[in-house]
Amino acid sequence: MEQKDILDPTTGVAHVYCSSNNTKITLTNTAGDTLMWASGGLGGTKGTKRSTSYAAQAAAEIVGEKAYKIGIRNVQIKLKGIGKGRFTVAKGLKSAGLHIQSVSDVTPLPHNGCRPPKKRRV
Repeated sequence: MEQKDILDPTTGVAHVYCSSNNTKITLTNTAGDTLMWASGGLGGTKGTKRSTSYAAQAAAEIVGEKAYKIGIRNVQIKLKGIGKGRFTVAKGLKSAGLHIQSVSDVTPLPHNGCRPPKKRRV
């Protein structure tokens, strides 16, 4: 049996990246194939207003409406980053008619990081 046979065509995964300058939303199927995407600038906002929560919600509504048209009804949200539009993305997807199954944080955290530079000797 192939992997494609057991995929649910009505479920998608919304990967949300919130930086301090923009919010990017990529919708994939459960196998990880990209179906559509949107960012803060596509919602009609330009410049520094792309980082606002309003721009993130507008981008989420764009993705949600497109997803609803192709038959996706359920969505899992994976949040990455520390931007302002983190939590308003769920509001935008919900207003587009999608059912949110889960919300998880996948922000990468260093366990110890890189080795610091050696001490300066004068």
